[in-house]
Amino acid sequence: MNQLMLDILHVTQEAALAASPWVGRGRKMEADDAATTAMRRVLQLIPMVGTVVIGEGELDEAPMLYIGEKLGTGSGPQLDIAVDPLEGTNLVAGGMDNSTAVIALAPRGALLHAPDMYMEKLAVGRTAARFIDLEAPLVDNVIHTARALGKRMENMTVMIQYRERHQQAIEAVRATGARVRLFDDGDVTCAIAAAIESSGIDLFYGIGGAPEGVISAVAIQCLGGEMQARLLPATTFEHERCVGMGLSDPNRVLTLRDMVATEECIFAATGITPGLLLNGITTESGLGAVTHSLLTGGQPNAVHFIRTVHSSREVG
Repeated sequence: MNQLMLDILHVTQEAALAASPWVGRGRKMEADDAATTAMRRVLQLIPMVGTVVIGEGELDEAPMLYIGEKLGTGSGPQLDIAVDPLEGTNLVAGGMDNSTAVIALAPRGALLHAPDMYMEKLAVGRTAARFIDLEAPLVDNVIHTARALGKRMENMTVMIQYRERHQQAIEAVRATGARVRLFDDGDVTCAIAAAIESSGIDLFYGIGGAPEGVISAVAIQCLGGEMQARLLPATTFEHERCVGMGLSDPNRVLTLRDMVATEECIFAATGITPGLLLNGITTESGLGAVTHSLLTGGQPNAVHFIRTVHSSREVG
């Protein structure tokens, strides 16, 4: 797996570079297609037997990077692949911050094959990893995290997506004296931020996409943090789909180990527009395009922030 890390970094770099000409142009489908095409092209060159378990959709919904698609040269390790070639399509279309290209890999069978439905998520870094419980009130989790971190409540920052469904949670956190940092899209990046001390985010909470939850879980596993989650099937069909995937009790709390059943995993992200963790793509005079990426895998806490100059490329 370690031998693949730079190959995986190249995957997100190419996806981000392909999407960058579409920043601010109001055409999210074109941006997503460009990122997806570039990501798939590079993945096909990697020595592996890869299977997409979280991707652009089912076979009848997506022409490439669809769930079940086989990728790689056909030789090498057998891997599960979870991708979001363009996390934040609306962000790119609107020229807004926090869009990234992301990918996660693990040995075959190690990743939860999360269906496309809502998932409740709670994430923290290594120091507070043993102190969260999704079944407890959110306020209790904020208090316990503060104690674990040795912080006064007024110095705590909780990341929550700015959605009507989160209004009660936002008010509850603010009532403790803690700060709430709101975000619009890009919950993979924002969940990961809780596991990186320098981000200034102490705890992440929200209800968002389950596929994004599993991708986040890979990064948090690599970083030594903790994440708990619960699928929220809204219909009988969604409930039955969970059961068909082997989740006999779809509403039970999932631990990090339930979502990522290994420590041998890789996560990479490359910024497209400026964001919480990563700078966006820029062009430096005389150098070419410059990307900023996060790469992590193997040992917990082994996180690499990588600045790369692409001398033959320019931002469109």
